[in-house]
Amino acid sequence: MEPRERKFRQAAFVYLHVGLLYEFGVLVFWRQGLLAGARGGVWLWLAAGAAIVALIFWGLWRWQKPWIARLVWVVHALRLPALIQGAFFPEAARLVPPSFYLAALAIVLVNLWMLARAGWDL
Repeated sequence: MEPRERKFRQAAFVYLHVGLLYEFGVLVFWRQGLLAGARGGVWLWLAAGAAIVALIFWGLWRWQKPWIARLVWVVHALRLPALIQGAFFPEAARLVPPSFYLAALAIVLVNLWMLARAGWDL
């Protein structure tokens, strides 16, 4: 296996695991009553999330195009401000502990690193 192919496959599997964490995170938040029901049913959002994760995984695994990794990197990086705020500047009345955001921040940074390796380190 060539180094380029290995980087894309690693990025695909890291993204798959991040997607699984987000999917199960949504499920746990829903069970705890932390999701507002006004935005549609939770099962619809879980199905949409699973479809997006599958599409990105397949795109990284099969096509191995740098623009896919770069686009996912940019979109994924948009999560950083909310995670940083939740981890280091939490509101007093927040139901979700800062440790949740800190763990998510670490996971997202590892994912960004793997996507950057695949998208820019050709």
